[in-house]
Amino acid sequence: MLLAAVCCTAPVGNAISAYVALKTGVPGAGDGGIAEGGSAADIPSRMLTAYKRAAQQVVKHVPKCRGMRWPVLAGIAKVESNHAIGRNITHTGDIRPKIYGVLLNGSGAGGNTTVFPDSDNGRWDGTATAERAVGPFQFLPSTWEGTGNDASGDKRADPHNADDAALGAATYLCGNGRDLTKRTQLKAAIFQYNRSDEYVANVLGWIDQYTAAAKNPDLKNVTGKVRTVIEAALAQRGVPYSWGGGNAGGTSYGICCSPSGKSGTTIKGFDCSGLTTYAYAKAGIQLPRTAAAQAGIGRRVPASLGTRALKAGDLVFYAYAPGHDSTIYHVGIYIGGGKMINAPRPGTVVRLDSVNAMSGYAGGARLL
Repeated sequence: MLLAAVCCTAPVGNAISAYVALKTGVPGAGDGGIAEGGSAADIPSRMLTAYKRAAQQVVKHVPKCRGMRWPVLAGIAKVESNHAIGRNITHTGDIRPKIYGVLLNGSGAGGNTTVFPDSDNGRWDGTATAERAVGPFQFLPSTWEGTGNDASGDKRADPHNADDAALGAATYLCGNGRDLTKRTQLKAAIFQYNRSDEYVANVLGWIDQYTAAAKNPDLKNVTGKVRTVIEAALAQRGVPYSWGGGNAGGTSYGICCSPSGKSGTTIKGFDCSGLTTYAYAKAGIQLPRTAAAQAGIGRRVPASLGTRALKAGDLVFYAYAPGHDSTIYHVGIYIGGGKMINAPRPGTVVRLDSVNAMSGYAGGARLL
């Protein structure tokens, strides 16, 4: 069977909160779904690019701002729209279909009890009846009017464009020149975005997770072939996921198609088991091509021992039915500190991730 030759995508976790689902209607299905736990791996690559660009560009608009980082923007966008997952994002950053919040007409639907009169005649929110939040950062049109900036270079500030929206959010959070390296000022910025202590705590939690995922790992105690494997995999960060892509020689074009129809035929990169095959080849170890088959190599680390039993360089597996290796759908490379190098699914790139960010932990395998 063709699909058995490659690394499957993660099953969808229950990652979209009722709050986000209610506001945006973003489906958490298919390869665009997010695995439970969350890390940089749950952000579509085009959205991550928008966050990084905005963090760099904001000083042009708020010169006194300090400490704007992409994890700050990612934390907001995670809660507001789940990173526009489920939408199509063009190379220019346009998001389709557009993301609209509930109609803020005081009806009580979606929890709104306050009337927000229309301010844009439906230009951004598609209705002149009342206001509704728009885009991946869920701006009210009236707020966007005073905050929006053109980051995409088309001379139009559009809240439905990932780059523009991210820059607008960065500008808004920076205020007149906040120092976001200070926790109190970061909290104040988030509270201004949504005046809810629960919201602030939620966003801060995601910011902290994304910050941890962005840090380079400490390999000072990792030596020999283990270090060779890990460094080979780390060097591939940023390489796009390609269904069926990658082999012992490096990146390759993938095949068609994933369970939800995603093709790797036009993408040169790695899927999860392609990445592990490549990294271990650098240490002279030949692995079979599928994640499930790789579980039969080396000494198994039982899932019952928990993730703390893993050691740097171990393969780490995930299964639809843990305990049944034939259902293994995913593999990563453990690097220590609760992290793994991961090629998560179509639409993402190779990156660091928490070992708890995928569902169905099925133990590991120690080859070194």
